[in-house]
Amino acid sequence: MAEKHVLVGHMVQATPPSIARRVRGLSDRGVAWLFIGPTMAILLAINIFPLLWAITLSFTNYRANRPNAPIKWIGLEHYSDILSDPDVWAGMQVTARFVVSTIAIEMLLGFALAYLIDRKFRGHGFWTTVILIPMMLSPAVVGNFWTFLYQPQIGLFNHLITFLTGASPSSFTMIGDVSLAPWSIVIVDVWMWTPYVMLICLAGLRSIPNDIYEAAEVDRASPWRQFWSITLPMALPFIMLAVLFRGIENFKMFDMVNLLTNGGPGSTTELASITLKREAFEKWRTGYASALAIILFVTIFGLGNIYVKALNRVKQR
Repeated sequence: MAEKHVLVGHMVQATPPSIARRVRGLSDRGVAWLFIGPTMAILLAINIFPLLWAITLSFTNYRANRPNAPIKWIGLEHYSDILSDPDVWAGMQVTARFVVSTIAIEMLLGFALAYLIDRKFRGHGFWTTVILIPMMLSPAVVGNFWTFLYQPQIGLFNHLITFLTGASPSSFTMIGDVSLAPWSIVIVDVWMWTPYVMLICLAGLRSIPNDIYEAAEVDRASPWRQFWSITLPMALPFIMLAVLFRGIENFKMFDMVNLLTNGGPGSTTELASITLKREAFEKWRTGYASALAIILFVTIFGLGNIYVKALNRVKQR
């Protein structure tokens, strides 16, 4: 202990007098800003500046493949074109169907798995680890992995369907059929992110005090009544939180869908993010793509705020 005090004393003596006086003169708030200031500066540089730059570009005719061309200020022209473009609205509809389908399935499966694991059956720890494996993988790995599984001739998915239904493996292709391609990306997303939903729902179930269930058993409430009157209402804020997280992520889903179908066949799986990529890096309409990105950001931000208000009301009940 004495050596520690001696070491601190040497450090204090080694500090230049001018710096020591400035540190001693700082308030607690000043010291706090001294530590978080560099972090705030980095966050502003990484997040705020690109956003402001994208907003600026959305009002211009800038093209990234023509950096030396004169930049013209065109006002709200890009926004007007986007809101009147049927292809953009078609992409938004595809995105909405993808988001609603994946969230509905993931919530049902995720909560069911969480409910089963919360029963703590024999070997539940092992099966929990196995279930969590998909969400630990990279979306790029998952996209390539499922592209192989969906191959009509050698893919295991088609052979599994053949085993269950008797249909020929080459009679259908998941990522090449117009009617099946949307479901192909839904299946992959559900496979990968249902474990994430399960974890959130499991946290909600584990937060319910056992005393409530004991009181319900004393009142002779059936397991079904306990589920609808205790389990589901008390886990509802966690379920809604999972919906919020997965809704935001799936609304801007890109990498997995880009690797699986690249928006095809045709435009049946062309999410808004795929449209954004085409405008920015294939057509090089940087200003137009920036305006589309801002519209998507405002949409997610607005819907997210409305949903958070509803979530807060549920938590306060």
